[in-house]
Amino acid sequence: MTTSTGTPPSSGEALAVPRLLVVDDMADTRRLVASALSRQGFLVEEADSGAAALARVAEQRPDLVLLDINMPGMSGLEVMTQLRQGYGLPVILLTGRDEENDRVLGLELGADDYVIKPFYVRELVARTRSVLRRGQAPAAPTAPRPVLEFGPLNVRPLEREVVVNGEVVEMTPKEFDLLVFLVSSPRAVFTRKALLDHVWGSSAEWQDPATVTEHVRRLRKKLEADPENPVWLRTVRGVGYRFDPPG
Repeated sequence: MTTSTGTPPSSGEALAVPRLLVVDDMADTRRLVASALSRQGFLVEEADSGAAALARVAEQRPDLVLLDINMPGMSGLEVMTQLRQGYGLPVILLTGRDEENDRVLGLELGADDYVIKPFYVRELVARTRSVLRRGQAPAAPTAPRPVLEFGPLNVRPLEREVVVNGEVVEMTPKEFDLLVFLVSSPRAVFTRKALLDHVWGSSAEWQDPATVTEHVRRLRKKLEADPENPVWLRTVRGVGYRFDPPG
């Protein structure tokens, strides 16, 4: 089943109004999310299952999907895997407080953010806008950002590509954003709170700072020769993290 919430924009406004898809088998939660977002001017559609969500995406691609993890039949994580592989759509996971392992797995699979239920409507709207802004930010065609070269590590912001020792390293969008932020200010120390603010567009009030810790851990696993003894992504005990360039 799919439904649509909100007033469709006129033809002159169609490109300016983000189209969202809310996927949750719980009707009350789904309608609460859809109603909150439609009141903020988004064009919101609903789906009550993974299969319905994939059908809706194939029919009319939304700009962002808000996806419940725990659904019968096809789970939210299965749906997200197909969305990322087939369409590259940004995804915000809707999760319960007792689903920490699933949240971590969701981030590893490429989720852009997550919201814990029950949630504050203001938080939901802020996260939605933040993810949409990141996805819509255009690269300047006349002034491409240079490759950031640090010995065997090359970070290419324009191509959203990371190369280590000549090999391309696969990364989720958020892992890449975090790495670019850190390498853009070598040796500068950032707290987890600051990284949430600058990279996630969020705050410690709404999002667990452990999210940053988990992303740093995954970056080390992908980039460092010895993730347990990192030389690039360093922990400054009691403060936060910094990037140490070779030499």
